Amino acid sequence: MKIAIVTGASSGIGASYVCQLAEKYSWLDEIWVIARNETALWTLKRQCIVPLRVFAMDITQTENLLRLEEELEKVKPYVKYFVNAAGCGINKKIKETDLMDCNRMLEVNCNALTLLTKIVLPYCGKRSRIVMLASASAFLPQPGFAVYAASKSYVLSFSRALRRELKKTGTTVTIVCPGPVDTPFLDTIGGKDSIPVIKRPFIMKTDKVVSVAIKDAAKGKELSIPGISMKCFFRICKIVPHKVLLKFT
Repeated sequence: MKIAIVTGASSGIGASYVCQLAEKYSWLDEIWVIARNETALWTLKRQCIVPLRVFAMDITQTENLLRLEEELEKVKPYVKYFVNAAGCGINKKIKETDLMDCNRMLEVNCNALTLLTKIVLPYCGKRSRIVMLASASAFLPQPGFAVYAASKSYVLSFSRALRRELKKTGTTVTIVCPGPVDTPFLDTIGGKDSIPVIKRPFIMKTDKVVSVAIKDAAKGKELSIPGISMKCFFRICKIVPHKVLLKFT
């Protein structure tokens, strides 16, 4: 059985990934969709041309990870595509952020992503594609968005190391690093008004980000950075010392 697995599949980038993978890889036997919003997942299932297997669960809970592991052991699929799209972000200064919100960001963006990858990896093989949703915020510390940006830096570092470890297996890892994206996630951090004015013109559409990422993953690229502005930002962050750039954030 050839499958794709997508976390954060109920909305935004995750849902777009499910729809676009179904269109581009219609030969998949199933797409396993993971998110907390069960209603949204079943709605997506009715819309999709590839059969979906629904896992309505919180990926930060150990018992849910074990449940997924057991299902993989039972089915023993070939995971053609694995997309870690689940994410959590709070746009506040550290001292203003609730303790549990800080913990939630780290649990979803770092811990769950790592453990899910560990669970899925044995079922990947030649020409498998692992896609990690990071962010352009991984390139530079973000005052006022510090925990989120740091967690995405973890995703970037972890994924680069994993890509190297898998070099001889035929499985590739692509890290997607968009700037602001017009998704429900944007609303959870205060909407477009919470985005600095300088960043608002660079807000991208979800489907465009995913379309570019799928093409980049198919080519085996390490990084998928959609948009000229974010590509320039990436290069600037590599050249200019961060302490200089932070004066302008």
